[in-house]
Amino acid sequence: MGTTRFILAGAAVVGMLATSAFADDMTGMVTRIDRLNSTISIQQTQKGTVGGSAGGAGTLQEYKAKDAAMLDAVHAGDRVSYSATDTSGTGTLTKLQKQ
Repeated sequence: MGTTRFILAGAAVVGMLATSAFADDMTGMVTRIDRLNSTISIQQTQKGTVGGSAGGAGTLQEYKAKDAAMLDAVHAGDRVSYSATDTSGTGTLTKLQKQ
């Protein structure tokens, strides 16, 4: 019985780790780019259909680009997929790809 619990607990931990690894990829729309300061504002889009009548509006976040060259390929109004980290309360964009 103890071995079964150990295996199930291990499977649960692996499942949670795999889910959190994919949770970092987000989608949104670029609302503003400041190339001089290497910052970008992205309106995150809601996923799923719950609350679908809200028009898909999500939270607006401003990020500092890890590399200023990341911002060259996108413009305000573009839909993007992105990943970001939170460093001392400041969001840092680690991946940005135009959809």
